[in-house]
Amino acid sequence: SLGLVGSEMCIRDRPICQSVKSVMPSESKVRLISREHLKSNSAVHPPNLSSISHINIYIMKKLILSILAFSLATTALPQQVKEIEILPNEKWWGGATDLGNKMPFCDNTTEADLQTQNFNNQTTPLLISNKGRYIWCDGPFRFQLRDGKIRIESARGTIEHATAGNTLKEAYLAASGKYLPPTGILPPELFFSKPQYNTWIELIYNQNQEDILKYARSIIDNGFPTGILMIDDNWQKDYGNFNFRPDKFPNPKAMVDELHAMGFKVMLWVSPFVSPDSEEFRYLKTKGYLVKRKGSDQPAILDWWNGSSACYDLSNPDAYNHLRSTLKKMQQDYHIDGFKFDAGDPERYPEKEVDVFDRQSYDTEQTYLWAKLGLEFPYNEFRACWKLGGQPLVQRLGDKKYSWDGVASLVPSMIAAGLLGYSYACPDMIGGGEYSSFQGIDASGFDQTLIVRSCQIHSMMPMMQFSVAPWRILNKENLETCIKYAKWHEQLGDYILSQAKNASITGEPIVRHMDYAFPNQGFEECRDQYMLGDKYLVAPIMSSGNTRTVKLPKGKWKDDLGKVYKGGKTYTLDVPLSRLPWFVEVK
Repeated sequence: SLGLVGSEMCIRDRPICQSVKSVMPSESKVRLISREHLKSNSAVHPPNLSSISHINIYIMKKLILSILAFSLATTALPQQVKEIEILPNEKWWGGATDLGNKMPFCDNTTEADLQTQNFNNQTTPLLISNKGRYIWCDGPFRFQLRDGKIRIESARGTIEHATAGNTLKEAYLAASGKYLPPTGILPPELFFSKPQYNTWIELIYNQNQEDILKYARSIIDNGFPTGILMIDDNWQKDYGNFNFRPDKFPNPKAMVDELHAMGFKVMLWVSPFVSPDSEEFRYLKTKGYLVKRKGSDQPAILDWWNGSSACYDLSNPDAYNHLRSTLKKMQQDYHIDGFKFDAGDPERYPEKEVDVFDRQSYDTEQTYLWAKLGLEFPYNEFRACWKLGGQPLVQRLGDKKYSWDGVASLVPSMIAAGLLGYSYACPDMIGGGEYSSFQGIDASGFDQTLIVRSCQIHSMMPMMQFSVAPWRILNKENLETCIKYAKWHEQLGDYILSQAKNASITGEPIVRHMDYAFPNQGFEECRDQYMLGDKYLVAPIMSSGNTRTVKLPKGKWKDDLGKVYKGGKTYTLDVPLSRLPWFVEVK
């Protein structure tokens, strides 16, 4: 592991001085004895060796042995590389939720680096195939499919490759059971049985007590079921401050109590960021609770979508406990039910740019710690997550554009989330989470069909979430269709909950790829239909047209209109805007 780079001696491509600093305890000091120091002290402490050159060799040997001992004991494993031959007709899934629309991966893919890229969503160091094989690594890896091989590289952890059967389901269950075991605990039942509502699209950064209550009353007045209401960003005074803005929320506790009386559970948006000119920043800086600039005792200022901020270092147990207790106190003070945990993306914590308390929790490890904090709060939601499949964490797809491409990505992304162990997932907000698409719109010229089709997809997912107010942007007929499917999701609540309970015990996805449920029937490339649990085959419209083809597995199937079909065939369906096609097998 030793080598010379220029005039510096290096360990694993790092200068010795950097390696010593990284591997020695902070209170330890290494005194390097120079030639001049030996000369000046030789009269008092004459060397026992025959010459100064021998002394230098002796000291260098001792130094090298010491560094090697620390290096082997405490530094990361060397870079690991594996190339795995792809079998005939073998297809692969995994890595990142947002790559779902590229799964199964084709033979020549762009390299993906899970250490620095989470693609705005959940990631897990797992790849699985329809031939019963899987690849796992304890740390993040880079991967690429090219020329009939999968190339995996990782600087942390050991790459494991195993065969556990002959199907996608067997590969997934073996890998998830070993590395992402289910806990037997699931998020609160309300997530699955009722819709969720988020104030983001309607209020954006003008979150305020009056309009939040108005939004909640409109939900009820328009005939939608109550459920979970999430108050989004900018309810607080500063980032890192967890008090309501007094100019926007004259009596936040009374507001929450009123929302509870209406039938809503209430969640608040939070992030790990801290405004750098705030009172909280000064306190957290003094305590050493913030991520620091590389080689400095000063907090790092990180760029993110709302500007530049400091950030909690959750590798510091005291910082972790401080943030947890702060959120717990807020729950007590305001009767808040839980939190929407935003951010936590690994690319904001690169080792080359920041220092952290434990000197090892960079990139994905900070993502892991952020999501781990959410386990303290049953009502939680995450967009970024790392290696915590099987845990009772609610996941949300990353913000989708208001476009048919955005709608078409919902099904493959939800399938991908399930195959990474994230069963308790929500397909973003109905119509997408980009607020600019919904500002200043004219309902007469607005593509309302996209909202309706998006709502239909949500209705037969583990969770559904509204943000843009359907009653503001839809005509009466289309509004009634959305109300119908919100209530359809509510009617499916007991069934969806049963599938969530099954996931908490077996680890099985709730949203399942067709090849997972029906192997060796030609569904490997299917991206636009799926199984909701083990009963419903769902075939939504994901484009602007009103027709689609559906391929049915072997057997006999009955659709949502009561028509019976012979399986093993492909059918073309006419699907008016009021209809969502689904099928159940006739036993």
